[in-house]
Amino acid sequence: MATAKSKSSSHLGRDSQPHYLGVKASDGQKVKIGAIIIRQKGSKYTAGKNVGSGRDFTLFALKDGAVKFQTKNKISFTGAKKQIKVVNVV
Repeated sequence: MATAKSKSSSHLGRDSQPHYLGVKASDGQKVKIGAIIIRQKGSKYTAGKNVGSGRDFTLFALKDGAVKFQTKNKISFTGAKKQIKVVNVV
């Protein structure tokens, strides 16, 4: 006689949902207010002009315009920081 009730194997199949991280708008692409530019974990990319940052480090556009990626010379442990800004399109 078993001392503990045997468990089913169904509890092994659970997994978390994907987070869909990454660049959502590329360099030079036009974006509208509130459009998500990058979903990321941590601050690999930093917010520049006309770009806001969410609690989960998501970068989004604060104004209409075109996305510009810019590498700053600020060196950190993870490498050079990349800054993203939205510039006005004429």
